[in-house]
Amino acid sequence: MKIFLTGMLVSFLGSLPLGTLNIAAMQISISDGVLPAVYFAFGSLLVEVIYVRLSLVAMDWVRKQEKLFRILEWVTLVIVLALAVASFWAASHPTNSANPILSNTLPRFVLGIVMCAVNPVQIPFWFGWSTVLFTKKVLLPRSDHYNWYIIGIGLGTLAGNCVFIFGGLLIASRINNNQSILNWIIGGIFAITAVIQAWRMFIKKETSNKLDPPDPQPGQEPEMPRK
Repeated sequence: MKIFLTGMLVSFLGSLPLGTLNIAAMQISISDGVLPAVYFAFGSLLVEVIYVRLSLVAMDWVRKQEKLFRILEWVTLVIVLALAVASFWAASHPTNSANPILSNTLPRFVLGIVMCAVNPVQIPFWFGWSTVLFTKKVLLPRSDHYNWYIIGIGLGTLAGNCVFIFGGLLIASRINNNQSILNWIIGGIFAITAVIQAWRMFIKKETSNKLDPPDPQPGQEPEMPRK
């Protein structure tokens, strides 16, 4: 019960900050309805729990996949920029107010799988939390612990997405379902998310470059990194 509640609480709180997936779920709920948004949420949480399970049983492998994470970060940035542009386009065309990327013919469950699969944010998030829980001996390397931990994570993610799904409907009703205003707001959120994503990537690259020691000159001993 303890590990189940811990996984659910961490997952729920981690789903509340504005991000690509929860804002996408909110926009789908506004434009297409609650059921498609819930399908989208189920698709994204399915991939998330798979990622968590893989990180639990293959921590050393996950730690070494820096190039893969870098590629996925660029893919995520492109997707968020495309969502921002699509939302702004929908806002400037009131006769066709649906986001052309989120309101396509692809099943929402599959769309949730695809968007979550290329979003690497949850991998280091859960890798870090799992490491902390292992250190505190809250989470033990046992199948029953893993299973309850993952069930809690899935329910927490679903609850967090429901906040945005039903919150989006509440916001839409408060502004009389003015799709143009909603699309401008959501497009702005996606644009801010893209800027934050690009800034994090830049900071991470700068930090990595500073940590790498300079190449030694011929006949010179390599300098050891200092604190």
